[in-house]
Amino acid sequence: MEPERIDRIIDQHGADASALLAILQDVQTEARWLSRETLDRVSKRLHIPFTRVYHMATFFNAFHLKPRGEHICTVCMGTACHVRGARRLLEHAERELGVTSGDTTPDLVFSLEEVNCVGTCAIGPLVILDGEYHGAMTPDRLGKLIDRHRKTEEKK
Repeated sequence: MEPERIDRIIDQHGADASALLAILQDVQTEARWLSRETLDRVSKRLHIPFTRVYHMATFFNAFHLKPRGEHICTVCMGTACHVRGARRLLEHAERELGVTSGDTTPDLVFSLEEVNCVGTCAIGPLVILDGEYHGAMTPDRLGKLIDRHRKTEEKK
């Protein structure tokens, strides 16, 4: 992420160190992840130790220190989803995308992740793609969903 974009976000928060969490959230929203350079820039601009910024970025699961894809595919692995075939869905997604859970495709188009439970047990197994919930998911439907997003990216 360009330093100017980081600076703009910091300035929107009054360059106030007490807004560190919000600043990191806003930066990640734009960049999809927090690079070491980004964390260093935030540290210098807020005049706080890098270790404090890094601690905040590693403490919360919501922050990502590796590049993430344009599209985030999340498979719920909670008990209800698991007994309804979530493991097969995750394995199918791994084959389709050529990555394992927690990784991003080399072209930075897709990231695949799993979560323990999102609380929508009645509609499991569940896949969340770009924040949109898809219940009663099957491997076939998941493949079509991924293909549709691939085609969207190819048109860009």
